[in-house]
Amino acid sequence: MYESELAGKVAVVTGGSSGIGEACSRLLKAAGATIVIADIDNDTGFGLAEELGGAFFELDVRYQELVMSAAEQIAIDVGPVDVLVTSAGVIQRPQAPHKIPMSEWDNIFAVDTRGVFLCCVEFGTQMAQRGAGGSIINIASTSGLRSVPVHAYAPAKAGVVSITGCLAVQWGRSGVRVNAVAPGLTSTPPIQASIEAGTRNADALTQSSALGRVIHPDEVAEAVLFLASDRSSAITGVTLPVDAGSLIGAGWVALGGIPGPMHAVS
Repeated sequence: MYESELAGKVAVVTGGSSGIGEACSRLLKAAGATIVIADIDNDTGFGLAEELGGAFFELDVRYQELVMSAAEQIAIDVGPVDVLVTSAGVIQRPQAPHKIPMSEWDNIFAVDTRGVFLCCVEFGTQMAQRGAGGSIINIASTSGLRSVPVHAYAPAKAGVVSITGCLAVQWGRSGVRVNAVAPGLTSTPPIQASIEAGTRNADALTQSSALGRVIHPDEVAEAVLFLASDRSSAITGVTLPVDAGSLIGAGWVALGGIPGPMHAVS
């Protein structure tokens, strides 16, 4: 279906070995791209890259010198990068702000905000200087678009939204588009583990969803592919929620809840 959309393109996916990043790696490969997985998880990342016929670079996105080195080496070993997906990230459990160790707060920002910025700067600058266009898709979160009790993760993802808009204008006339996808609660391994551990209520997760469900990594990847492809050639600087309607459904919960399916009414 997508086999030629990204033919001849090189796509780098940070955090590309699991969850949303893995789904993006697989779908971009299916669309014809040469995949480069840049991930801190060496074993899983290398295996997936080998499966997809791509390349693997071990990368901790928190460190500028490592990101710079990876960007330079990928350009030499694989070729100029056309698509960057910044999916590397860490999550946070809900907790009161005074209970968050500052070391945890700092690490969340280091990965989820600083890491996104560093990768955008290094790969995006290459794209802009080359003058051949390019597309960057940052993985934000609906947590960065509303108030939620994750007092490090939500502000960190709000920073990703801001970075996206700033860089979209900075590089727009150099032909580089910068957008973000903001997933809602997604059935990734960490979310499933929290449900099984009892730290998240599965029913509560879908209470405000207009569609009545969580989303799947493949659905986020579909939005990423759209923003990576020429189908979105006039779109830059946007943050696209992929959340099964949880943002728009939240206001209904306090006013009687979201209506059930009409066909179920006798």
